[in-house]
Amino acid sequence: MKKNKKNTIFIIIFIAVILLIFLYNHKKIYYAENFGIKTVTSEVDYDNDGIDDYTDILEGAKIEAKNRPKYKSAYYIGGYPPDNEGVCTDVIWRALKNAGYSLKDMVDTDIKNNVEKYPIGGKIDPNIDFRRVKNLKIYFERNQLILTTDLANIEEWQPGDIAVFGESHIGIISDKRNAKGIPYLLHNSGKFSREGDVLEKYDKTIKITGHYRMNSYKL
Repeated sequence: MKKNKKNTIFIIIFIAVILLIFLYNHKKIYYAENFGIKTVTSEVDYDNDGIDDYTDILEGAKIEAKNRPKYKSAYYIGGYPPDNEGVCTDVIWRALKNAGYSLKDMVDTDIKNNVEKYPIGGKIDPNIDFRRVKNLKIYFERNQLILTTDLANIEEWQPGDIAVFGESHIGIISDKRNAKGIPYLLHNSGKFSREGDVLEKYDKTIKITGHYRMNSYKL
């Protein structure tokens, strides 16, 4: 009888733990409309697919998150890693590619014309320059819209925006938000989750140092 009672208690505790884990990993997700925030869309549809650029970029980042390429930092002749491999910067060019943009071409051109602006010691390398966070940060600051890095201004964080952390990480802002209205991040840090509520965590550790939005008129 005592053994059966112990087994029952163990089963109850086990179920409770599983339930807590489930609830933790499936916390309620919010969206812009839950906070009275209007989602910003682009006036441009660069690839003429009937979807505005910002939505296209968001969808491209979500596809990348769903595909979950293996985190692998390597040098590739031609610049592009295979589809099943990548790092945080690969999320960005793949997301922009979904909207019809070649981030590699844009970065390579800006570096070629303004090499002194980039931390590459004058050594241009199209095989890797567009996959370095430091270079992307400078490119976006020079060519695209610069926005707030303050997470308290939740309405200014929009799906498809690009966020830089320190000089070592980068990701795409999701349409999902937490209970505070702070958006999720679509990124690749080598972890299992590729879309998560990590903006506050990163801002407390490596800091948000850049927040950008594509401005097609400045390409």
